[in-house]
Amino acid sequence: MNFDHPAFAPYQALIQALALADARPTLKALNQQAEQHGIMQARGLPIRFVSPQNRLSAREYECSVLQTGEVPTRPDTWHDVLNALVWLRFPRFKSALNQAHGQAIALETGSRRGRRRDAMTMLDESGVWVVSQETALPQLLFERDWQSLFWDQRSNVEATLHFVVVGHALLEKALTPYLSMTGKCLTVMSQSLDPDRAEPVAIHALQHIESPRQLAPLPVQGIPGWDAANAQAEYYANTRIFRPLNPAGS
Repeated sequence: MNFDHPAFAPYQALIQALALADARPTLKALNQQAEQHGIMQARGLPIRFVSPQNRLSAREYECSVLQTGEVPTRPDTWHDVLNALVWLRFPRFKSALNQAHGQAIALETGSRRGRRRDAMTMLDESGVWVVSQETALPQLLFERDWQSLFWDQRSNVEATLHFVVVGHALLEKALTPYLSMTGKCLTVMSQSLDPDRAEPVAIHALQHIESPRQLAPLPVQGIPGWDAANAQAEYYANTRIFRPLNPAGS
């Protein structure tokens, strides 16, 4: 597999340690990494990747991880392997997501998933941290002013923003990238663009997310340098991909 896409930049050490370019890892290999790095979930239980015994609902899955530390993982699917990869790389954020799911589930009175859990699910599957040293550029993202953000302010974006993909479904798409693949953004205001130093700030930002509407969409191929073709201004004129914000704000 090709892990050269910029979305995989924070994961390269693990990709090499697990030899992911050659084959999917075994559960044993994933658990060796988890033990080596002391990966824990929110309740302080060690994370262990286990073969799923039964088909679990989303609610059952999150509750199981929170109660046992066991993450059901199909080692023959990239979707689950990449979920494990994010656990290994950003365990505090993943445990905070899992805890937020558990807290939201405890407040739900019916079987229908609430708005907060919808947002947590979007971040888990397609999340992107937009780590920023100032406020103006993330505001352009929320306004979907793509030309201003990614072309007019290109040098500022490259200097003061850092994009970290933490959604495992989005990472799976990045294995065979295409123009319209889209993430959901969590804005992380941080003086440091280093993902490790931004992680606790991302966890703090997570506490204030109550609805998917707070998560701006991001066509990730438009990030400067993430697609060689976006070195031309015309790239951002494709309104099927870089859709403007409509008057209703959706």
